[in-house]
Amino acid sequence: SVLQAHNLLSVRTYCCPTKLNDVFIVSGARTPIGSFRSSLSPLSATQLGSVAVQEAIKRAGIKKEDVDEVFMGMVCQGGAGQAPARQAALFAGLPESVICTTVNKVCSSGMKAIMLASQALSCNHQRVVLAGGMESMSNVPYYLRRGETPYGGVNVLDGIVFDGLTDVYNKFHMGNCAENTAKEMKISRAEQDEYAILSKPDLIVNEDEEYKRVNFEKFNKLPTVFQRDGGTVTAGNASTLNDGAAAMILMSEQSIKDFSGVTPIARVVAFSDAATKPIDFPVAPAHAVPKLLKMSGVSKNDISLWEFNEAFSVVALANIRLLDLDPKKVNVHGGAVSLGHPIGMSGARIVLHLAYALKKGEKGVAAICNGGGGASSIMIEKL
Repeated sequence: SVLQAHNLLSVRTYCCPTKLNDVFIVSGARTPIGSFRSSLSPLSATQLGSVAVQEAIKRAGIKKEDVDEVFMGMVCQGGAGQAPARQAALFAGLPESVICTTVNKVCSSGMKAIMLASQALSCNHQRVVLAGGMESMSNVPYYLRRGETPYGGVNVLDGIVFDGLTDVYNKFHMGNCAENTAKEMKISRAEQDEYAILSKPDLIVNEDEEYKRVNFEKFNKLPTVFQRDGGTVTAGNASTLNDGAAAMILMSEQSIKDFSGVTPIARVVAFSDAATKPIDFPVAPAHAVPKLLKMSGVSKNDISLWEFNEAFSVVALANIRLLDLDPKKVNVHGGAVSLGHPIGMSGARIVLHLAYALKKGEKGVAAICNGGGGASSIMIEKL
């Protein structure tokens, strides 16, 4: 045989075991979350991203030249110009030599950016990496398909709905997926409304806008949006269209030692992705979290705080039930239903919030579902 001819049958191939680096979050910052077509709408997603990038670097106590690589999540990239992550980095004053990658995993984009940064650091490919997410839903354009005849008019597509909020497999809005989950798990409109009201934050960051717009007197009278007859999802118990950005600096343990004055705030313990049927995307975190716990060797009972992105109230309620979690430990300072959901930012925001909300020695898990049936999750430990 060919193997015998080359005397390869006796050759044993193997990979040498490599010790992966521990990865640490050194700093983080986010913009306020702006309401749709409100105070932050004059700024593009990449301009918002540059603000978060600058502040994260400033809080880390490092120079812009120290950043080796940038990962930034963004979903609705139409009309944003080339290489949005690169724009955010250069607008923030980072050197032209910095490596930049834009990540699109729909709502999980910002979290996946952190996971990719962690991988680069754990494998010793980089020393200092910036990761986060950004979105300006206020500035997403309308689309005209190339080649359509103007005779009789043309169809205009809303870029937000087309690229961000439509299940391409079932050809309907993501809200219908939420309705499907509510029906399958028998989660009522009243439960979703109650959860949404409790989602109102007791902490604000100078100065989130969305939660102030809610009229609680009319809340329970709002019409259902996606299914008029027997539907449960309303504008009140679903997240909104928003603008914002978040960023953080991550380093390996050796990198922290090399930079004087740098103090990490949290350690990245583990991270995991999972996927299920596209229509079942609201419960995809319930697949990702068990993988995360198994990978980390950490018991569910040892998790002090949980952050689940509230694309819809039913997402949080369904995953709390499926994972048998204590609701008092979930989204304790409010979630996307009240704060808002800039879709490229949210995955990074909930990780960043955990990093500041946890107490020393505590572990927390952030999880987020995304269109197409996916989910991402990260566990961190506060230092």
